[in-house]
Amino acid sequence: MMVPAALLLLGALVAFAAPRLLSRADWPDREPVVALWVWQCAVAAVLLCCALSMTLSAAAAWQAVRGHVFAPAPHGVVDAYALAGSGPWAAATAVALACGGLWTGAMLLREIVRARVRRGRRRAELLVRAPLLPGEEPGGGRLVVLEGDRPDAWWLPGPSPRLVVTTAALRRLDGRQLDAVLAHEKGHARARHDWLLHCSAALANGFPQVPVFAAFRDEMHRLVELAADDMASRRFGRLTTALALVELNEDRGVFGPCPTPRALVGQRVDRLLTPPDRLTAARRLRLTAAAALVPVVPLLVTFVPALRALG
Repeated sequence: MMVPAALLLLGALVAFAAPRLLSRADWPDREPVVALWVWQCAVAAVLLCCALSMTLSAAAAWQAVRGHVFAPAPHGVVDAYALAGSGPWAAATAVALACGGLWTGAMLLREIVRARVRRGRRRAELLVRAPLLPGEEPGGGRLVVLEGDRPDAWWLPGPSPRLVVTTAALRRLDGRQLDAVLAHEKGHARARHDWLLHCSAALANGFPQVPVFAAFRDEMHRLVELAADDMASRRFGRLTTALALVELNEDRGVFGPCPTPRALVGQRVDRLLTPPDRLTAARRLRLTAAAALVPVVPLLVTFVPALRALG
């Protein structure tokens, strides 16, 4: 019963190689949308390897599971997987991977619940600071302007999303700069970046000892900002977007010799002012297609014995 072991080795290889290859590549900052896709495909391949290995290990350990998994398959296919001689390790592997899957689901549920609580708290504060006008629908989409001394703008996701901007931001930004900031926030909303952040945080918090999940979370936070910057700059220009970022963040200690942990803003401004050359359309297509094939490899490994038996 070598297929579950091969799947685990493949998952470990992807988990080890993907962060290192992407950290050494020079194109993720140039093509953040493609990099987001590549990261998602790599993590999906790791999770798929674990899920398939768990399924086959459980089928090898327990006859009842085997009957359900291989119910429509001919006897020759079942024999090709050599399930009968798997040994006692199959049950332990299946239980361990099942516990990991349940823990992953629990961490994702916890992250979603926490995000909903935070979102509910912010919505309640928003209603206090910006109450609904007479005749205004509670769930209607709108741009909310808040009184505030600090220039800021953010997107509040949810069933009735809100685009919030402070009066200080309105005073500090000119028309095109404000449009660029709002386009940046709308870019987050259209691409559903909040879900990427939730999933990556759930994996990293649930498995802090697994480096690929920590790298996935960190890169998601960085790449979604770069992708939203590009969405804004395509409509309103890189200089306008960079100046808007400076105006919003110059009082927060993100620039200078001792920047705060939000120093990514400085890197984003430098990137907008000195834009790197984009990849050609053909190379972007090749990277996208190659990344899409990564999760297919575990499926091929899983079905090779069956295809051989049927052939």
